[in-house]
Amino acid sequence: MGILRLSMGLTFLWAFVDKLWGLGFTTKLENAWLSGGSPTTGFLKFGVHGPFTEFFNSLAGSAVVDWLFMLGLLFVGLTLTLGIMTKLGGWAGILMLLLMYLAVGLPPEHHPFIDDHFVYIFVILAVVWSNAGIYFGLGNQWAQTSLVQKYNFLK
Repeated sequence: MGILRLSMGLTFLWAFVDKLWGLGFTTKLENAWLSGGSPTTGFLKFGVHGPFTEFFNSLAGSAVVDWLFMLGLLFVGLTLTLGIMTKLGGWAGILMLLLMYLAVGLPPEHHPFIDDHFVYIFVILAVVWSNAGIYFGLGNQWAQTSLVQKYNFLK
């Protein structure tokens, strides 16, 4: 479970880094957030299909949506990679993946209802429910802090 947690955390963290600096994998340098590009516009304008297309298209180019998306990627990526606040990070990741799932269209392209976003949701659910932050991460040390002892949801 620790390896699944790390894999999902690094997936979110990589998406953040690539969109921030435009490393040329998914995001070109000229479209990077630090170059003035919008990390959500391309997907929200051209990658959205299905019954929610108009809604998601209307969000394209919004600075608030860009900030929420990038902060979400960073938060989920760091929490899952480090194994701290795994539950909060996991639930945030599930929300982000659910929104992306709804954006890519219903039904998905290759299956009546399952796509990679849906599978990742199940992986993160397993990570959250298994307390996977204690494996290959800082979850044990984090759980011993007085803050987490007082507010268990931060585990």
